[in-house]
Amino acid sequence: MSSRTPPPKPGTDPLPLRGLRASFAYAWAGLHFAWRSQRNFRLEVYIAAAALVLAVWLQVSLVPVLLLVALVLGLELLNTALEALVDLVSPNFHPLAKAAKDVAAAGVLVVSGIAALIGVLLFLPPLVSRLGLW
Repeated sequence: MSSRTPPPKPGTDPLPLRGLRASFAYAWAGLHFAWRSQRNFRLEVYIAAAALVLAVWLQVSLVPVLLLVALVLGLELLNTALEALVDLVSPNFHPLAKAAKDVAAAGVLVVSGIAALIGVLLFLPPLVSRLGLW
């Protein structure tokens, strides 16, 4: 066990900028953990980058694409956090722990599926037109 004192809770540091910097450092550490440990998160980031490039090429509004990217990636990060918490509090198999992890993964699946459908609706008409298929 470490003898170091824990960092102050966000919002309680008497030097506000130092506390803000620490909050950003924790968030970057979370992104780094997710990138390192979650294959699906990396895959979703690559798909998001491809969607953004496609949106620029097809001159599709970036706002809905960015909103969908934020929704999918944000939900994936929450799913990762929930999985880590469940693993911490229930290291042995428990049906409720499995249900919690499965339902969180299902949330990502539902949002990703709907985002893909919206992507098809956004990209298909300009793609067909750009490629001269219609």
